[in-house]
Amino acid sequence: MSLEVKDVMGRVAIAVLKDASFAEIVEAMERFGVGAVTVIEVDRRPVGVVSEDDLLLKEADTVRHSVSIFESHRQQQEHQKAAGVTAAQLMTSPAITVTPSTSLRDAARLMHAKRVKQLPVIDMGTGQIIGTLHQRDVLRVFSRPVEELEADVRAVLPNPAAFTINIDQGVVKISGAVEWRSQALALTEQIRLIEGVVDVRSEVAFDKDDLLIAALRDVEDTGL
Repeated sequence: MSLEVKDVMGRVAIAVLKDASFAEIVEAMERFGVGAVTVIEVDRRPVGVVSEDDLLLKEADTVRHSVSIFESHRQQQEHQKAAGVTAAQLMTSPAITVTPSTSLRDAARLMHAKRVKQLPVIDMGTGQIIGTLHQRDVLRVFSRPVEELEADVRAVLPNPAAFTINIDQGVVKISGAVEWRSQALALTEQIRLIEGVVDVRSEVAFDKDDLLIAALRDVEDTGL
């Protein structure tokens, strides 16, 4: 089973309007216990995000007016944020969003690549914010019941009755036999991609090593 954002997302849209004050942003973060809030237009469409890092610039950056032309674009942006007093001035834009049908794996990759701890979830049709996906929501897949994990593992096996499966704290240990080595490796990778699997310990045996045959053919073709 491939999990999607809608399976774990929070149904509360943690957001503030563009004209929200610095104090209102801090209050929203404290109220919901989050490190960032989405900035929205009056029609609930996300336009950016204000994080704790953005707010900390108010204390960390003491240069507010005398900006040097030799500074990088990023440094200039930080100075502008440090002087900001509304969400529109403080936010990082554009907002990085996902939809309810985004796969959880893709959402996790997006969080890692963009180094964000939460993502606004938008309705695909209207573009309006309808919820929030937090890192802790994504990590909930590693608390899936063993029965669910085993069912997903068996679903990718060619003959489930021919394999023995043991799951302990998300680590799948599997034994059995297939005809080709490539089949054994492919099974391991398929199981590793199942949401909630921490690791795979494969003891699947094979009768024929087709990978070795392919490697020997490559050597013959190159004349080595």
